[in-house]
Amino acid sequence: MIRLALLPALALAAPAMAHAGHDHRNPPGWTWDPWISGPLLLSALIFAFGWRRLHARSAGGRARLVRRAWLFAGGWLAMAGALVSPLHEAGERSFTAHMLEHELLMLVAAPLIVLAEPLSAMLWAFAPDARRAIGNVSSSGPVSAVFSALTGAITATAIQSAILWIWHMPALFDLALASEGWHATQHLCFVVSALLFWTAMLGRRGGGAGEPGARALAALCLLATSLVTGALGALMAFSESPWYAGYARLARAPFGLSPAEDQQVAGLIMWIPGGLLHAVAALLLFRSVIAPQRAANAP
Repeated sequence: MIRLALLPALALAAPAMAHAGHDHRNPPGWTWDPWISGPLLLSALIFAFGWRRLHARSAGGRARLVRRAWLFAGGWLAMAGALVSPLHEAGERSFTAHMLEHELLMLVAAPLIVLAEPLSAMLWAFAPDARRAIGNVSSSGPVSAVFSALTGAITATAIQSAILWIWHMPALFDLALASEGWHATQHLCFVVSALLFWTAMLGRRGGGAGEPGARALAALCLLATSLVTGALGALMAFSESPWYAGYARLARAPFGLSPAEDQQVAGLIMWIPGGLLHAVAALLLFRSVIAPQRAANAP
């Protein structure tokens, strides 16, 4: 089952595949596009229905089920906040708002969804035959091999880092700003890479991912990610000219910021809060490795 932990999360990622244009002269509003709100609502209903069934049939472990429900709710709300709230539409006219949207998707929604491991609950929304079919697919050799390869700590870190840098190249980012399809692809790449990354970092891939050696490697990968994202954010923050023509032609971002200033604020958001979150996660993982060793060596 754990090998398909990403599938319900990918159902949540589906709204990122829609992006509609709006009149920039009006204040940003809520995005009620059915291609965004529909998959979000459907995923919530499937989880709620399946979770209720599983909770009713569970003799033990109900506290853990409740905890997972809260984690899923937090991830779902973060996803909805990024894609449905006025922040989504504001991202079309402000790089800072766009950066906040991406940070919510990759640093809040993705890890919460991975921690929730919602597949087991969502499976209970389906008939027994369907549950068995999904289980057979998840345990098949090809699916298992691909999942294990993509959620290796080093591989997942490399994938996410590469996607971040590649999609922030001016030519590609401007392409995403100008095209709904390419913007959908950009969002999908960010969300999927974040899900793979946090699956590896949080030990949700099986195969001994919770062992001290694996946790230490994950901590090192988190520190590396902090440096990689921090470097990209710093380049944006110290740049005196806007990188992206799509924002430069708007002349003024919200709050009277010039395109260059808007980009600098966006860079600071990626550099400081984003880098800090990865660094704190790394320290917590290092602590989880060191603390038991200290306790074992204590007289």
